[in-house]
Amino acid sequence: MTTSTTGRKPPRYKKILPPVISVLFWLVVWQAAAMMIGEGILLVSPLSVAKELLRLMGNAEFYGTVGFSFARITLGIVLAMLFGTALSVAAYKLPFVQTLLRPLMGAVKAAPVASFVVIALLAVGSRNLSALITFMMVLPVFYTSLLTGMKSVDSERFEAAAVFGMLNRDRFRFIYLPYVTPHFASACEVGIGIAWKAGVSAEVIGITAGSIGGRLYDAKLNLETPTLFAYTFVVILISLVLERLAKRLIVYIEHRLEK
Repeated sequence: MTTSTTGRKPPRYKKILPPVISVLFWLVVWQAAAMMIGEGILLVSPLSVAKELLRLMGNAEFYGTVGFSFARITLGIVLAMLFGTALSVAAYKLPFVQTLLRPLMGAVKAAPVASFVVIALLAVGSRNLSALITFMMVLPVFYTSLLTGMKSVDSERFEAAAVFGMLNRDRFRFIYLPYVTPHFASACEVGIGIAWKAGVSAEVIGITAGSIGGRLYDAKLNLETPTLFAYTFVVILISLVLERLAKRLIVYIEHRLEK
């Protein structure tokens, strides 16, 4: 007797293997490019970056530097998430709020980070610069995404909810949540990436002491290319990990609310 394999999940290695092969491929390309250039100041090899990262990880100052930037950029993300959610709800309920916010959000999305950094430096100084810049750059992402999600809700669902006397709590769980959650997850994915790019860029421009951006600036001045690449790798890694954690947290909260 044969057993049907329909509906079986593919082996775990089939999910892991493609991304692993992709990473290895680009590491080989990186190594080949470094060997062809043959100039450590312009492009260092992956092995050199790994050695430098291990050296940095053995120094307590490294963790203080990463923690400094992590705390401020994360604060900016959280504030942007809270304010973006509140403003999107207000704009959805009150059309004139959306009209008032449209030029502001458009200006923030279009303006270069450097312009905001110069102005923000005068307002908050360099130590809290990355938090403010992160907040300003990520706020439009959450506002626009969540507002789009709420506007996409089928109006017939509200009519049915009114007929059956559905409570506001149930309307949120069974009407809004399925439409808004994908947009919120997308906002987190895009917003976290923008946050670390904008936040670290602000630290570099503001020459924030004790931050990742400050170390990148020092590495540039001293031609410490391995250090520059190592801290860049740390930024990319933190951003990717936070994106994955945010997705898992959203799925968990969604499942809890649906019970």
